[in-house]
Amino acid sequence: MSTATQVGQPVRAPKTGELIADELRRQMVRGVLKPGDSLPTETQLMEQFGVSRPTLREAFRILEAETLISVRRGARGGAQVTAPDPAVAARYVGLLLQIQGTTLDDVYEARMIAEPACARLLAKRRTKRDLADLTEVIESLEASLASCDPAQPDPAAWSALIYRFHELVMQRSGNRTLAVQGAVLQDIVGAHLMMRVSRRDDAAASPAYFKRAARAYRKLVALIEARDADGAERHWRGHMEAAAKYLLRGELHGKPVVDIFD
Repeated sequence: MSTATQVGQPVRAPKTGELIADELRRQMVRGVLKPGDSLPTETQLMEQFGVSRPTLREAFRILEAETLISVRRGARGGAQVTAPDPAVAARYVGLLLQIQGTTLDDVYEARMIAEPACARLLAKRRTKRDLADLTEVIESLEASLASCDPAQPDPAAWSALIYRFHELVMQRSGNRTLAVQGAVLQDIVGAHLMMRVSRRDDAAASPAYFKRAARAYRKLVALIEARDADGAERHWRGHMEAAAKYLLRGELHGKPVVDIFD
């Protein structure tokens, strides 16, 4: 029996393109290369790394897929550093959850742990800008609900505002790790809500549902403004538990995440 068989599968040596992508990525993480910076020309990078154009372009493809650079082709083209997009991580982790057969119940359970904690932190750290931005979302939701034609409700637009409010609670908590984790789950929850409201006969698509949500948001902002961390966490957990119970009832109980992306 070979040594490789005894200790596991042989380790694949990284390709040269992957090593170049690693080095450029490292420079971005350290701030040597910043969003908006242009990378050296292909000729300069080929000389710097001692590689061929196909190898360099392989590195570019890796970084493009990670949304770390954008490449413009042609005589006046070149690669430019871009800010990482959290949505890329959200899509990837969302895919992993789908492959593993994760259920919506599981996602909502995790979300009900993370997001109330973010509400607590936000109440401690909030700024006037945070309060203004949260209030702006609520006012937009209330205005849209007040002006809607009962015969032609717009639950998709209302859902987008709900998504934005939850996103702000996570982003402004001050904890970047929780914010990124929450964004992954929020993408799935957002897709689930959009699926629900696309059925116009679903109660989740009714103005009454969104009006209740707006009232809960108003109360949360008041607690955050008062810096009542305990109250904000308790209120947000209660709101999210009630929303999950409502949104997961019936045939959606135990539904795999993958089903909402079909």
